[in-house]
Amino acid sequence: MEDKKILVERETYEKDGKKFFSYFIKGNVRGKDIRVLIVPPDYGGYAALDIVFGEAMSAQLMMVPYEIRDEKTGKVSKGNSYAVHSEDEDGTVYECKIKPMRVSDKTLLNMLLAKKTA
Repeated sequence: MEDKKILVERETYEKDGKKFFSYFIKGNVRGKDIRVLIVPPDYGGYAALDIVFGEAMSAQLMMVPYEIRDEKTGKVSKGNSYAVHSEDEDGTVYECKIKPMRVSDKTLLNMLLAKKTA
């Protein structure tokens, strides 16, 4: 299986006379073009995203697997957290945690990831 890179992209939009960025992942699932909206975990994360992206309009999506065990029941919950990642020419790594904006974005991202890893 070939590991396929997924890119988080950004584009500018204007609100109240100021320019901002929106972040998203584009893909195609079952012949439908999709767009998954991405946000940082908190409002301060937008400054970190600006640093990760630098002058670029895209950066690589990183999946970080996790596993949580409930001490009382022993039940194990598994999933992925996400980060956006870039590197400078000198090898300096920049990362910022991200998450899908809405439940529907999480659903679409899971569909896209299932297709990419199949």
